[in-house]
Amino acid sequence: MTGKIRGIHHIGMSVPSLDAARAFYVDLLGLNELGSSGWKESGEMDRLLRLHGTAGKMMFLAAGNCFIEMFEFASPAPEPVMAERGVNAYGYTHLCLDVDDTIAIHARLAVAGMDFHCDPISASGVRTVYGRDPFGNVIELQQVVEEGVVQRIPVA
Repeated sequence: MTGKIRGIHHIGMSVPSLDAARAFYVDLLGLNELGSSGWKESGEMDRLLRLHGTAGKMMFLAAGNCFIEMFEFASPAPEPVMAERGVNAYGYTHLCLDVDDTIAIHARLAVAGMDFHCDPISASGVRTVYGRDPFGNVIELQQVVEEGVVQRIPVA
């Protein structure tokens, strides 16, 4: 087979405010901002995004071995943010960050006001917790605590 997929490069997300996203993802979580830019009514962006009359700005973040591309659209007007979208909804449900100390990071983010579903849970070789960014997107903090665990498999 030719044309093999090598891996995941980045995750894209639309946010209502890049400034608020920067405050959360860069200042609070500690991801690295690699750059930002913007565009106004570009036919190429319209074709790429399958939207009409697009304008907005974006920033690119480094999250260890993956990147996050964030968009703030000026037009067309986005749908209202659904703050409590369930993780059982179809589509992308959460972003999982690999961390070195789930308990310490959970405590720091909880003090800063991040909304968590529960306290960290240890199961199947990982310590994990789900919480929400300022826009309602689910973020999982996962620490591998058992040597050799690559993927979390739910306990029956």
